[in-house]
Amino acid sequence: MTTPILSVRNAVKRYGQVHALDHVDLDVADGEFLTLLGPSGSGKTTLLSAIAGFIRPDEGSIHLRDREITAAPPEQRDFGMVFQGYALFPTMTVRDNVAFPLKVRRRPAAEIAARVTECLALVQMEQYADRMPQQLSGGQQQRVALARALSFKPQVLLLDEPLSALDKKLRADLQWELKALHDQLGVTFIYVTHDQDEALSMSDRIVILRDGKIQQQGAPGELYNRPRTAFVADFLGKSNFIDVSVSGEADGVFHCQAKGAQFEVDAKGTSASQISRVALRPERLRLAEPGQEFLPATVKQVSYLGERCQVIVTHDQLGELLVSCPTWKTGITPRAGLPVSIGWDRDACVPLSND
Repeated sequence: MTTPILSVRNAVKRYGQVHALDHVDLDVADGEFLTLLGPSGSGKTTLLSAIAGFIRPDEGSIHLRDREITAAPPEQRDFGMVFQGYALFPTMTVRDNVAFPLKVRRRPAAEIAARVTECLALVQMEQYADRMPQQLSGGQQQRVALARALSFKPQVLLLDEPLSALDKKLRADLQWELKALHDQLGVTFIYVTHDQDEALSMSDRIVILRDGKIQQQGAPGELYNRPRTAFVADFLGKSNFIDVSVSGEADGVFHCQAKGAQFEVDAKGTSASQISRVALRPERLRLAEPGQEFLPATVKQVSYLGERCQVIVTHDQLGELLVSCPTWKTGITPRAGLPVSIGWDRDACVPLSND
């Protein structure tokens, strides 16, 4: 990473005996779309609030480029902010809402008018400039909130679960729009969500938090394909977990046993002592007629999801496993009670460290 636009160093925030932030270090690159992801109580909103200036860490520091802003109030940080609840002024028109940050900064009237028009066009809301917020849908209000946050050209835009109040289809549409807007403007986005699909589809980098600590961070594909712990593997998508013992190894391919079932794990750069539990993504399993794959199983339950089926199968030794398979032109139509076989490639399993 080049010199970061924002740095958090050793940030600690306590509420009684609870560490909302537990010695957090984080660098954010200029122009990056960074997502803070985690379950409720993980510390993601606390970290965003500390960056915004709404709370002050008990320990540690925050720097914007070469300036320390740990104690600076929010209005001196010059960050844009978009909230889950829109936070529009109900007595102001759309135009006046977007103009408000510029008026507070005493910009010239002509500049304000031009910038408001530009920002409303960015979010495709120029035709609604004279409406009141209550005359808009939830998605339209969020677009106005985004335009307002961008109006004064902030160095960093902070977004606190801005799409969580919207229905599924609208949320998916706005995800595309937000990502396109980020790519167009090049502004640094720091985005908070608990929605894994949202994080995967939008982010340049994801930071996964748990109990106030960063568990793992990286590009979406890196985190999804190579989770380090069971928590990351289970939180970011779905996984099957198999406890294994290693009986042999050749050229980075380990011969593993799990309750009588035998299979290979390709984990070059890993020692046998590091392989005691593996994660296996449901879409990496193959479902076939009996005898076509190496483990016999029985279908227990099927959930139809349109383009895919989620299938729970049972194996005599391994118990229940989740398989995700396409529904279009597949060689087998799963149903409860059907005898099948399952298999996977030897590089499908990911060895895990202890949480």
